[in-house]
Parts: sequence; structure tokens; C-alpha cells
Amino acid sequence: MTMMIQPVKTAIVGCGMISDAYLNTMTNKFKILEVVGCCDQNPEKAQAMAQKYGVKVLTMEEILADDSIEIVVNLTAPTAHYPVIKQLLEAGRHVYTEKVLSVELEHAAELVRIADQKNLYLGAAPDTFLGSAIQTARYMVDSGMIGDVTSCYCALTRDSDILNRAFPFTAKPGGGIGFDVGIYYITALLSILGPVKEVSGIVQTRKPERPDYSLEKFGESFQVECENLMTGILQFECGTIGNVLFDSSSIFVLPEKPSLVLFGTMGVMYMADPNRFGGDVRVILKGNNEPFIMQQSHAFSDECRGLGVAEMAWAMRRGRKNRANKEMAYHALNVLHGIVKSSETKSNQIIQSTFEQTPPIPRGYSGQGSFEFVEEIGIAR
Repeated sequence: MTMMIQPVKTAIVGCGMISDAYLNTMTNKFKILEVVGCCDQNPEKAQAMAQKYGVKVLTMEEILADDSIEIVVNLTAPTAHYPVIKQLLEAGRHVYTEKVLSVELEHAAELVRIADQKNLYLGAAPDTFLGSAIQTARYMVDSGMIGDVTSCYCALTRDSDILNRAFPFTAKPGGGIGFDVGIYYITALLSILGPVKEVSGIVQTRKPERPDYSLEKFGESFQVECENLMTGILQFECGTIGNVLFDSSSIFVLPEKPSLVLFGTMGVMYMADPNRFGGDVRVILKGNNEPFIMQQSHAFSDECRGLGVAEMAWAMRRGRKNRANKEMAYHALNVLHGIVKSSETKSNQIIQSTFEQTPPIPRGYSGQGSFEFVEEIGIAR
């Protein structure tokens, strides 16, 4: 019997820099999504995105009043996530948000409770773990190719002197190197290895007072209100031990050259940048001295911000759990806050939350563009 699947009407709140990437994916790659409008406190920003992608400019009040809008994608600044998401959930909307779920852990816990009470989907970025590189890495680990994963390591450096001035939110709570970027690495590891049970770490804000070199405020200073150095040790429930280092008091190299490595009893795997959907996954197997590049086993190798929204829409239509779900997002935030708490208390922190690993994306064509909307096949199941 043929079953007609209705597209999910979707709106966006927040038309800043990242909205362009989301709208491009959501309007051009996936038939499951019907983007009907966008909203921003700055009407000019909303109008620019609306014109570019052929959608309406909506107010927040119009979004809340329109019951035909099922998913609202929240792309506001991190400090606005809690009040915006709470308002949307209380109005009965399913919500997908840019990372992180919320700046404060207790606020995130409240959002999860509201979603549970109202039987609503709440999803959160990063969704890069659904891309070809990390899904290929998971496939290799699940297959046993590198044996038991005994340890892992990741590191990223940036220059906050540049970032704080170019993107002021990176000097505010939720915009630091750990919460804004480290979350990609934590999520990638969680998606492959499962939950973390204990953490320890050191977090610093080096030189919190910085000179302002803008023409308008030359000679003044501004405060860095978030971390610019975070290091931690993670003990996963599966037994793997991990080491993470995020340092934005260093240098910024483009393209970035981060490290994300899994060490196993039968091999070592060098993963791609988890801030991207694609990239080479390299492996050295026991008995060899040089790595080989693993062929991509999964789709979504191109820029695909909003993939998590489409996957959540299919989950809603199929009545299953979405992969970039609120439990995993909360656990990732719990891990980051655990590292911060460990630094403050000088003690290890037990992570109280957990999550259930969802099935990987089914294997499929990795070459985007050869077949129209072939991407739907992977996320519909």
C-alpha cells in the first residue's frame, strides 16, 4: 500500500551568518522539509534570507500562532537558546537548535523535561557526526577493523585575538573554544564510543581583558567572558580513555589542522575535522607502517548544515527517535560542564546523564549530486 509522506513545514529563528548554510541545505537537498519562513530581531537580515531562498519573513508571534509549522530551527546566539527554545516548546513546536542546547546545564535539563512532558522532538547540532567522515569512522570501529578502542585524543588550536573581534559572541558565555567548537569533537566521540562516565580537566580564561582595536572603540578594552583554554580526560562507559585539548590562545591556521585519533588494539584511525561533514579517514592496521585512506562508506560528504533537521523530520514521520537527539546533546553539554566543574573543584566529576546510541546512518552513495535527492534514502530509515 502506498503511503503519502507530507513534508514538514519548518521555520527558522535567527538569520545570522550560519542561517545561509542551513537554508541552502534545507531548501535544496531534502524534500521532507518545506521551509515556509524566517525570523530575526533585525528585519533587514530576515528580509535578505527570505528573498534569497523564496520564503516569507515571519515574526516570532506569527510562528507561535501558526500550528501548521511543526519544526522551528533556532539559530540565535547561545545565550538566547534557553528562552527561545522554552517559548517554542511551550507553544507545542518541535525544535532543532544550533549548538549548544543551552549555555547553562540546568536550563538544558529543563528544556529536556519540557520536551518529554509535551512529547515533542528536541534536536541539536552539531549534526556533522551524521556526515560521511564520522559515519565511515563509526562503521570501521563497529566492524572491529581497529580492534578494541583503548584510547583517543583530540586537539584544536585557534586565535581568540582574531575571533573575539571578528565574532563578538566568541568572547561571551557559550562562545568559548570548548562550548562553541569542542562540542564537535565531543559529539563525534560520543557518536562512536557512547556515553562518558567520568571526567577531569583544567579550564582557563587567559588574559580576560583585551584591547579593542576597532575604529569606533579604539583605546578601550573588552572582557573575555568564556574559556579560551580547556583540557580534559574522559573515561567512557565502554572503557576507552580520552584526552581533549582546545586552545584558542594559540594560532589560527586555515584550513584548520585539528587532530582526532582513535587508538585500537588492531590499528590506529586518524579522523577528519569533525567540524565538517566529509574528509579523509586514515588507518594504520597492525603490521603496517603507513596509513591508507578508507573509502567513504556513507553519504553526506559536502557542506550539509541542517542535515540533522531533515533527519529529525523523517524521525517524526516514521515515529522513531532522531539521531541528533536531546539526550545526546544534553550529555555532551554535561561532559563540557563536568570538565569546567573539575577545574573549579580540583576533583574528578561523575557524569550523571547518559544516552542510548542510535543506529548509524545506513550505508549508501557518497557522491552527492549524481542522483536527485538520493540523500533521502539514508535518513528516512
